[in-house]
Amino acid sequence: MVNVALMTIVWSVFALLIYSYIAYPILMARIARHTKTEKIANCAADVTASPTVAVIVAAFNEEMHIAVRIANLLQQDYPSDQLRILIGSDGSTDRTVELASEISDARLTVYDFSINRGKASVLNDLVAQSNADILVFTDANTVFRLDTIRQLVLAFDRNTGAVCGDLILEGQRHGSNQDHQYWNFERRLKFAESSIGGLLGANGGVYAVRREYFQPLPPDTICDDFVIAMNIAVAGHWLKYAPEAVAYEEIPSDVAAEFHRRVRIGIGNYQALFRHPRYLFSGSWALGYTYFSHKILRWLTPHLLVLLLICCFLLFRDPLYKTLAVMQLMGYSAATLVFIFRNHIAWPAAIRTALLFAVLNLAFLVGFMRFVTRNYRGGWRRTERA
Repeated sequence: MVNVALMTIVWSVFALLIYSYIAYPILMARIARHTKTEKIANCAADVTASPTVAVIVAAFNEEMHIAVRIANLLQQDYPSDQLRILIGSDGSTDRTVELASEISDARLTVYDFSINRGKASVLNDLVAQSNADILVFTDANTVFRLDTIRQLVLAFDRNTGAVCGDLILEGQRHGSNQDHQYWNFERRLKFAESSIGGLLGANGGVYAVRREYFQPLPPDTICDDFVIAMNIAVAGHWLKYAPEAVAYEEIPSDVAAEFHRRVRIGIGNYQALFRHPRYLFSGSWALGYTYFSHKILRWLTPHLLVLLLICCFLLFRDPLYKTLAVMQLMGYSAATLVFIFRNHIAWPAAIRTALLFAVLNLAFLVGFMRFVTRNYRGGWRRTERA
């Protein structure tokens, strides 16, 4: 009976992984292709004039990007009398505040918060300073196309509570980090999920929400973009994906830098999972379905892989499970070797993509351990970019 239970676990894990990474994306693509999207694409905006917009940017030690970022926002194709830009420095120790304050424009306000409290606290304070109709959230290292804010605003209709723009990752295409390929896959999923009303969270570099629907964040919140958008979704308001609202962001070329970023994202994922169980049960059927299939199963993938390996070892006397155990160990050993020699050998893109999969899941596992031991805070971790 014990062996039967272990075998059931093994094949159940395989089924869940195949469903999450292969079957679910294929299913969503077909649903999106056949779903009538008039509700999403053809709803007329509920405003005839341009609503007031406040762009919210929380920054920490962004002297390399802040001046260019502000210039990019000031160049937006949006009525100047309806646009405000709020920059909040979270106790920066470099020239972020100095450089931002040197830019003189009536639309720009710079807030110098002397104490480093974490991004969520800065976002809460900046939102409290604004009474704009629409809040546009973005990062200091993101670049908008000239019409990005206008496209975000145009995507709102009477049922829409938040709009997620299209974030395009750029940078070193031949480095060990293949996150741009993974992200392109995620972008297609977002479009499909939006078509059935199951869009999950937002791209932190480019999204907008109705001011009235914003809920203040707990100070230690890490994945603020996900929580802000999901709070709106479970309240019954539509999340929409707007591929016309384009932004760009560079990625680190080395997968080691990506690992540290993903550890922090992993902590935020598990924080959201356990702090907000209502995300699974309180929204629409579409939201619950996509949340389980796309997010929860991905976040639990490293745990499932560990469970799979343990069960195969417990069934080691059976030739089939012995083979599966050896194959897993060989795969993890190969990933380790590729990681060690990632900058010395020109590995094919497929191998570098497989390495990214291994690194992401290891990062999530580390993130989970840090979450359960509360070895984190809601501050910042800088990732060097290309």
